[in-house]
Amino acid sequence: MTAAAAPSALYTPALLGLQATVADSFALVMHARTGVLAKTAFDVAALLQLSADELADLLHTTTKTLRSYRLDKKRLAPAASEQVLKLLALASQGEEVFGSVSAFRRWLDKPAYGLDNQPPLALLETSGGIDLVADEVDRIAHGDFA
Repeated sequence: MTAAAAPSALYTPALLGLQATVADSFALVMHARTGVLAKTAFDVAALLQLSADELADLLHTTTKTLRSYRLDKKRLAPAASEQVLKLLALASQGEEVFGSVSAFRRWLDKPAYGLDNQPPLALLETSGGIDLVADEVDRIAHGDFA
């Protein structure tokens, strides 16, 4: 985020504390290796206006498992943790480019020309898909829609 952009009120203190981590690819991977708390995944889902079922689908697990992990204060596996951290980075990028997380969330649901007319949300189930969506948001930020 730019210094001028204030983060959405939906950012919990824990998510704000992760901003420096998700801005640095190496730090993100190192943090993912230790796992993020399931609560963090739910915080990111709330930020992106995702339901618990949508979050579970993106992380290839069940809602029941995620809720159990949150209740027991368990950490997610490294791959799921990386995905959650990348989603947080994407939310920050989307907020900066679209002006609000809500506007970014609306864009996630619409077919995107640069993503073969796929809704970006459908691509967020893999780390590589998150990267593709982030690249598309970057192109939009620079006015390159083709």
